[in-house]
Amino acid sequence: MAEAPASARTSPSRTGGGQWPLLFVLSGNMVLDALEVSVVLVALPSIGADLGLPLMSVQWLMSGFALGFAAMLMYGPVLGARWGLRRCYLAAMLLFAAASVVGGLSDDTAVLIASRVVKGACAALTAPAGLALIGATFPGGPRQRRAVSVYSLFGAAGFTVGLLLSGLLAADAWHWTFLFPAPVALGLLVWGIRVIPATVRTKPPRLTRTVLRNGPLVRSTLGAATLNGTYISLLLLITFRLSGEYGWSPWRTALALLPACVPLAVSVPFAARRIQRFGTARPIAAGAVCASAGQLFLLARPESASYLTGPLPSLLLVGAAFVLSFAALNMQAVQNTEPALRGRVVSVYQTGVQAGSVIMLPAVAALLTRYDGPRTALAAIALVGVAGVGVALTGLRGNGVREVG
Repeated sequence: MAEAPASARTSPSRTGGGQWPLLFVLSGNMVLDALEVSVVLVALPSIGADLGLPLMSVQWLMSGFALGFAAMLMYGPVLGARWGLRRCYLAAMLLFAAASVVGGLSDDTAVLIASRVVKGACAALTAPAGLALIGATFPGGPRQRRAVSVYSLFGAAGFTVGLLLSGLLAADAWHWTFLFPAPVALGLLVWGIRVIPATVRTKPPRLTRTVLRNGPLVRSTLGAATLNGTYISLLLLITFRLSGEYGWSPWRTALALLPACVPLAVSVPFAARRIQRFGTARPIAAGAVCASAGQLFLLARPESASYLTGPLPSLLLVGAAFVLSFAALNMQAVQNTEPALRGRVVSVYQTGVQAGSVIMLPAVAALLTRYDGPRTALAAIALVGVAGVGVALTGLRGNGVREVG
């Protein structure tokens, strides 16, 4: 990992309570940020039925989080440079906890969606800041790479944790899916006050047209947007299918979706070694093909197909796509970027990732509402997936980087 930018370097006057306690706080908050993407997914049918909301409305509980995330990402480096990473990070954690309480105690649709947008914006501040704080606090070399690996592992596991909690909490009362992060965030906040160091505040670097014309960055952003957008949309479609047509409980639905996310969490520690061997372009292309194959497979299956012969093989292929592509896309996005600009480049990339969900979720929900059955929505997802394959294949003219951190 490259040296931290000046806006992220720690001040000698405030070193915090130690490196590994700091990593625990940052990783714990990363879990919260990641699980918020999935924690309401399995609860959506229950929320819609309880509040009398159509699918087009209830899906905003997911896409609203992605919208807040995408909207705030580009401003994060500016706020961090102006106020300091420590102050921004702690303020975002406090606001995250407050939004969790407000959402968990409300039955008003607008309030629920607004709380999700706010939490997405808070995650857009804490997730990149956490990585910057690791770069500023841990010395370069093996210790820093180990810290980044732990941080990434917690983030990848967060989606799985969110699914399981969604199934567990929705079976009791769906309000808990909104409320439970509050005490966890407050606990991490109290500990974070003790261990998060102060940082030097400087003017963040500006993005230039040259950076935005960077081929690997553009390909990675488009590829990640299509991968993430089709993934979340497919899970939404399958969730409502399992809940409605199959009549499955939230907990059973959560377990049914695990093949799409557990492989990534398990494979994260080995991603760097794989990229060293194969580069970035080939795993990205292979992942895009796997994702598209999963979408096309489900589209080709009859609507009467069982879980074992329909959704399950599709979920396994999509899970394999993330194993192959996730780390490679992240690395390809910054491969031609000078260290001082990497924070801003990552913001551009992550904005594209979240934009995929913001665009795809409402579109798929509208198609599911407009047409009888999932076929048209599945066709739209598969079409975007094929476009993602086309983007990935353009990167095969070069083999992508092999060097890792």
